[in-house]
Formats: sequence, structure tokens, C-alpha cells
Amino acid sequence: MEIVMEMLSFTFMQRALIVGLLVSLCASLLGVSLVLKRYAMIGTGLSHVGFAAMVSATALQLSPLVVSLPIVVLSAFLLLLLNENNKIKGDSAIALVSAASLAIGVIIVDRTTGLNTHVCSAMFGSILAITRADLQVSVVLSIVVLVLFVLFYKQLFAVTYDEDFAKATGTKAGIYKALLAVLTAVTVVLGMRLMGALLIASLIVFPAMTAMRICKSFLSVVIVSAIIALICFFVGIVLSFHYDLPTGASVVGVNLVLFVIFSIIGLVKR
Repeated sequence: MEIVMEMLSFTFMQRALIVGLLVSLCASLLGVSLVLKRYAMIGTGLSHVGFAAMVSATALQLSPLVVSLPIVVLSAFLLLLLNENNKIKGDSAIALVSAASLAIGVIIVDRTTGLNTHVCSAMFGSILAITRADLQVSVVLSIVVLVLFVLFYKQLFAVTYDEDFAKATGTKAGIYKALLAVLTAVTVVLGMRLMGALLIASLIVFPAMTAMRICKSFLSVVIVSAIIALICFFVGIVLSFHYDLPTGASVVGVNLVLFVIFSIIGLVKR
């Protein structure tokens, strides 16, 4: 408790904790659908797009969040279009966009600022990178993501569980797939400042995969995934503060430990 109180005495830690908890919650909820549809690596692809956008914004002395958000959202739609193409499917589309974006980002870095602290924070995250303006935007957009997820929960479940059946019953699957992609894009952009382009996908994959070790129904996986995400981020940032560790890596480490524990529990239950 003393460590937590000391941590919260710093303004930048307060901002990081608020943004991190909100982003973790959003990512865990969306991650269940993405994992079940075998589209979990979209987070990696979009984060690489975000990296290129962020370094471009830094080179042009613009707001990284303002520049990254529309670019990553448009990239999410591009991934959907590529996924509908019979010749380019799922992981191939993500790999295509991911590699191209990362290459563009590296070229921009090389021709402008060079490898500096801004680039490192974009790749691995930094709690010091979150400004007051970032906090305000993150809170508003996170609430929007959560509200839309709750409002369209049934439709997202239908599209996730059986897309063909959802279409047959009149559900406009394309719209809700697009909604899922946009919400994921927004969540990735919000979390990149804290987790970095290389680690943000872990917030999408780990909680959902961990919950699936012991839970069977969609709703139970969603609830347990959200709880796991919040606990892992809080423990991770406390460990990061106390032991002077990278925040993103600490959060992923806690997620990994919990995944192993839940996997063992699942094996014992079976």
C-alpha cells in the first residue's frame, strides 16, 4: 500500500495508471472477439501503422495522437478490404500492412530525426510520454469504445460466433466487423504511448487467451478477460515503479505469469 501511495503521488504515474487501465479494459473486451475469429494479430499490424504515423508526426512537430488516430483507423478498413479479397486472407493481409508500415516508419526516422528517445518510446512505450491532453483524449475515446461495445454486444457476439448464421438472420455483419476494426484501431492508438508499438498487441491477446483456459461461455470469457487485464496492468505498473522496470515489459510479464497459472488450473480441471 505504501508503494502504491508513493506511486500515486506523481502526476505522470496517475495519468499512466488511468490511461493504462482504460486501454487494458477496452483491449481485453475486443480481444475476445479478435482471438475467436483468429484475427488477433490485427493489433500488431495496426501498431506498426501507428509507429509510422507517430514518427512522422514527431518529425513534422505535430501531435502524435491526432495524426495517428485517423491513419490507423483507415488502415483498419484497409485490412478488412484485403481480408475480403480471395487472394489475400487474414494473417497475410496483416503481414503485408505491418511490414510495409514498419519499413516506411524506419525510412522516415532515418531521413529526419534519427534513432532517438522519441523513436524508442514509440517502439517500447513510455509513461512520461502521456501528456494531460493525451489523458483527456484517451478517457473520452475509451469511454466511447466501452459504450459502443456494450450497446452492440449481441451483434458483435453473433458475428464472432457464426458470421454466416448472423448474415442469414439479417445481421449486417460487414458493419459490425468494421465497427470491431475501428474500435480496435482506436484502442491500439491510445495504448501505444504507454505500451509501445511492439507490445500493445499483448493487451489484446493475453487476457482473452488466459480467460479461455478456464472459461467456456463467451460472456464468462469477456468478464474474466476484463478482470485479468485490469489486475495485470495494475500489478505490472506497480512492479515497474518499485523495481524501475520498463512498464510495457512488466505488464506483459505479469500477463505471461497469469497465463501459465490459468493454463495449469485448466489442465487440472480437465
